[in-house]
Amino acid sequence: MSTVDVPGGGKGFARSDRLQQRLHELIPGGAHTYARGSDQYPEGMAPVLVRGSGSRVWDADGNCFVEYGMGLRSVTLGHAYRPVLDAVRGVLADGLSFTRPSELELAAAEDFLGLVPGADMVKFAKNGSDATTAAVRLARAATGRDLVAICDQPFFSVDDWFIGATGMDAGIPEVTARQTVRFRFNDLDSLRALFEEHEGRIACVVMEAATALAEPEQGFLEGVRALCDQHGTVLVFDEMITGFRWSAGGAQSVYGVRPDLSCWGKAMGNGFPISALAGRRELMELGGLRTDSRRVFLMSTTHGPETVSLAAFRAVVRAYTEGDPIGIMERRGAVLAEGVNAAAAELGVADQVAAVGRPSCLIFTTRDGDGEPSQAYRTLFLQELLRRGVLGQSFVISAAHTAADVEHTVSAVREALAVYRDALHEGGVGQFLVGRPVAPALRPFAAPRRL
Repeated sequence: MSTVDVPGGGKGFARSDRLQQRLHELIPGGAHTYARGSDQYPEGMAPVLVRGSGSRVWDADGNCFVEYGMGLRSVTLGHAYRPVLDAVRGVLADGLSFTRPSELELAAAEDFLGLVPGADMVKFAKNGSDATTAAVRLARAATGRDLVAICDQPFFSVDDWFIGATGMDAGIPEVTARQTVRFRFNDLDSLRALFEEHEGRIACVVMEAATALAEPEQGFLEGVRALCDQHGTVLVFDEMITGFRWSAGGAQSVYGVRPDLSCWGKAMGNGFPISALAGRRELMELGGLRTDSRRVFLMSTTHGPETVSLAAFRAVVRAYTEGDPIGIMERRGAVLAEGVNAAAAELGVADQVAAVGRPSCLIFTTRDGDGEPSQAYRTLFLQELLRRGVLGQSFVISAAHTAADVEHTVSAVREALAVYRDALHEGGVGQFLVGRPVAPALRPFAAPRRL
């Protein structure tokens, strides 16, 4: 390994900063995903990336980082994973998009349905929101109802039915926002109350079966399934994160509860754009040609069946069939969490900073001296990690992260926590943090990070 590949942020961020300013001139928010925005990083320290390999990325200034989050959890095998790239190169010369289905579409569908025992049919698209919104539309058509019950989990779609239920709801008609109601994870009574309050109106329940921080309590998912059956409601599992990170067959395979529909994306293509809606035949056929019911416009995308992403997906399936990427992520993540938490205990900040959650999907806490979640201290932690060659809003790992990557990260965390401890002793981040704190990605106003 050359010195240029040693993780470190010692070259500054001057060029990245100039590029980021130009991005803000041309792209609203300066990024194509709010979670990737510069307001999610310390001011003047938002790297603009130029390449990635394995667990590492390089920015426009030549800094090398061990990356976590891995493309918003879309990369589990590592950046530029050769078998996926080889599969993509293998189809490029034969064309990408045609006026009729390709044989590759059938092969990819067979691969997918071979992984997911809870699905009879599948339809591919390009992003997760297409899949979740299609599921909602399908459920409404099948039930003749209008309300959507969503679990109190972070994100399901960019479309109005979900965004209207967030704080960033400008432009969403109030009547649309009122059609989405919320219940609490692991609180079956809160869902039961919604069914009682809106009797005969809930078309579907949309939820993640588990999250990084919350495993389903015994009987909870089974109870949700039973309530949906009792009330004739469609159960939809969002498998965007759990799919290919909990199991290649998703959370439904891990917990043994079959949804009526499930929505997939992120790691399906190891970074290549592909998503999927899958589910029971009797529902999916409402968007097909073998029904006498009024047809549902399920998903109809120009680029959904392009060959590159389907080839990437099939290569991902092979990697999961022939190897154990989830096992690697679980083991490496467990070592990382142990190291981070040991460093926090050693420095006396274990009440403030901790690596928590499923080992393959870790996040970190950042609390102030009173034990309250703090954006200011989060920003300080991010700042100090960036200076030491670690990039990430979480500790979400990939199968490409090596023992050396984890060791470097724990060392960087230990040094960052020394600064964090000093800030706690001083009663605030003032003299330690450069610029303003980060802010929630989905907020109603650009302040407190307005440009």
